[in-house]
Amino acid sequence: MAAVYLAPLYILVNVYIFYRLICWLGAISPFFKKRWPLALMVAVYLFLASAMLIGFLLPHGRPEWLLKQIGNYWLGVLLYAVLTLACAELIRFFLKRTKHINQDKLQNTATLARTGNVCLCMILLISSWGVLNARNIHVTEYNVTIHKSVSKMDTLKVVLTADLHLGYNAGCRQMTQMVEKINAQNPDIVLIAGDIFDNQFDALDNPQKLTSILRGIKSRYGVYAVYGNHDVDEKILAGFTFSGKKEEKVSDPRMDAFLEDSGIILLRDEAALIDNSFYIYGRRDASRPGRGVTARKTPQEITAALDKSKPLLVMDHQPRELDELADAGVDLDLCGHTHDGQMFPGNLIVRFFWENPCGYLQKGQMHNIVTSGAGVFGPNMRVGTKAEICSITVHFE
Repeated sequence: MAAVYLAPLYILVNVYIFYRLICWLGAISPFFKKRWPLALMVAVYLFLASAMLIGFLLPHGRPEWLLKQIGNYWLGVLLYAVLTLACAELIRFFLKRTKHINQDKLQNTATLARTGNVCLCMILLISSWGVLNARNIHVTEYNVTIHKSVSKMDTLKVVLTADLHLGYNAGCRQMTQMVEKINAQNPDIVLIAGDIFDNQFDALDNPQKLTSILRGIKSRYGVYAVYGNHDVDEKILAGFTFSGKKEEKVSDPRMDAFLEDSGIILLRDEAALIDNSFYIYGRRDASRPGRGVTARKTPQEITAALDKSKPLLVMDHQPRELDELADAGVDLDLCGHTHDGQMFPGNLIVRFFWENPCGYLQKGQMHNIVTSGAGVFGPNMRVGTKAEICSITVHFE
């Protein structure tokens, strides 16, 4: 329903940007004021602005995948076009009220052309940087101490990743890079904290090759994962669901088979005792527990049947219930979901919604680490944030 109300705003924003575009081009050359160049610009702009909607309406296939790719890039460019033009309008507003500025020169076509050139360069530079930055996966290192003894080890190397969003934005190339960087850490165990898929299994570019790449992850105790809110079978448009189905949304069975073929063990509100030394507990997603489950287990229920003398590591896609998990005796809580806001100014806004939007936070004796994720959702860009895996050295005392 929210998308219905936002649609007029999206149209108005695009009309405004196109108006500014033709004003700028008209200031550069009278050629752009002629009928056929103007008609061509209208056609190209309409295609870019509606690419995501057209892709949403098409059946699964290469045209749908390509149009959604274009639409995702367009959303990112549109964001920075709006921010750049808003800054330009604000500067123009104050300059028009400054007595020491030549107002005729401020409003002539030469000034308009130069302003447009600067704005276009800013939009293209920020967007291009965002695209390149999203493709570069960083390694963020953490050291934490759990005050429990483990007879067989003094330290445990955990590699955390999340938010792969395999599909329209992430594929074989991104996963090859991720696997190489995971293996370079020589991990004891690898944990994937949800949003492995991007809502539609059919969006995967090459499922067989992807499973082969993910099987290449090397770790002493294997790879464990949980599902997130996007690991469900549904069609989305600009982040909004339009499936019209009333029944509960669940993961595509092919997603489950994909993980099994990839050598990844999926945990659904269950614990795995590793080498009789420590626990890995995988929680269901807070907003979409799935498979007919209406409520996932509480933190107290998680730990009730476990040996609390052993270290307990929890995977929870969304960084919620931190106090409750700490009170229940969890030692290390590993999350994703937030993307750290992904794109400026999202990285500032996200801090108002999450106690720990990204990075490290200690709650009592519990350590909470939230990764910004290895992939992206929506616009295939990262500005002001980074794609990452987390290399966590856990010390036992």
